[in-house]
Amino acid sequence: MIVSRILIRSFKQKYSHICRTLCSAQNSNATTHTEKTYPISGTRTVFNGINSQTMFAPQTALIPELTPGEILVKVRLASICMSDVHTIRGQRIEPTPSVLGHEAIVEVVTHRRPESDLAVGDRLTFSIADSCGQCEFCLTGLNQKCIKLFKYGHAKLSDGSGYNGCYATHIILRRGTHVVKIPEIISDRCAAPINCSLATAMCAMEYVPKAKNGRAFVQGDGMLGLYTCAALREHGFERVYCSGTRLQRSKFIEHFGGIPLYNDEILEEETNKIDVVVEVCGVSNVVNDGLRLLKPGGVYLFVGMVHPHSQLNITGEQIIRKCLTIKGIHNYAPRHLDQAVQFLEKTFKKYPYEELIGPTYDLSDLSQAMQISIEKRYGRVLVKPNVLTS
Repeated sequence: MIVSRILIRSFKQKYSHICRTLCSAQNSNATTHTEKTYPISGTRTVFNGINSQTMFAPQTALIPELTPGEILVKVRLASICMSDVHTIRGQRIEPTPSVLGHEAIVEVVTHRRPESDLAVGDRLTFSIADSCGQCEFCLTGLNQKCIKLFKYGHAKLSDGSGYNGCYATHIILRRGTHVVKIPEIISDRCAAPINCSLATAMCAMEYVPKAKNGRAFVQGDGMLGLYTCAALREHGFERVYCSGTRLQRSKFIEHFGGIPLYNDEILEEETNKIDVVVEVCGVSNVVNDGLRLLKPGGVYLFVGMVHPHSQLNITGEQIIRKCLTIKGIHNYAPRHLDQAVQFLEKTFKKYPYEELIGPTYDLSDLSQAMQISIEKRYGRVLVKPNVLTS
């Protein structure tokens, strides 16, 4: 009887010690994964509209506490997409006041996703669209068409946290936003544009057929066009033509696996021989050339003409007689962001991604950075909101 009591007391002592150890470990993990830092303030550059007396105005504001599923991140580097350039030139209408910018590499400050493996300091890219994951479009893989869609850098300041765009020190990522950790091999400079052009290119590749000794034609030599050239080559295409209007980009086309075409070269010898044409230039008058080049059964992907001035001067007969497939590509789903990071990690040393990236400007110099972007000398111009200490 005495022996039994001794054994029971010993077991209780060991059990209590194990429980305290586990609780201590859990608390330690909680500190690693989430770090309470409130109240803190952030800085954002507010876009007031092109007709405002002050188009861009710096503003300091408290960052609200997170709700379940949200992630507070600081912006390490943002990049300027041409859609933002179109906005400040009046070619695209966005709600105001707002914080523009949807391309960035960010760093975890704290979060409320306890089921995730996110830790403070993790470098992330994130989907430009927040989606519900439950509607008919999300359930069929078209998350970018979610009925509750929210897009970073395209929302009014009052819509949500107020930290909705990348031209700020911080962003609050919503619970339906897909995030991907950035591998160490990928620099901040090359990671910033992943969640727009590269992820969109991965979405387009989903509809590109395998073709033995295949030939492709990319219409447009911007960032999206160059990514698409590399993606087509990695997909197995033997010959990838790429057309553009800026002759200085020809070396980039070659470095990314393409054959540059300028001065209105029309590829007469490739008529009816091209397997896939990818339009990424946003200009509708190139479409007839693409239709002429496609072989019977070919695929035409429309990616760049996301604006109302894109009327097409074509006939149904041109499509029907060749049994062509025309597919529209707009943004991407979470799986494509995963693929984009994997693609960049795999090919980082094969293609000169760093050469596409131009100078970096402080957030306070956003207007100057926009002006350099308008000149189109670089694939991307960068904005640095935070001074990094490590």
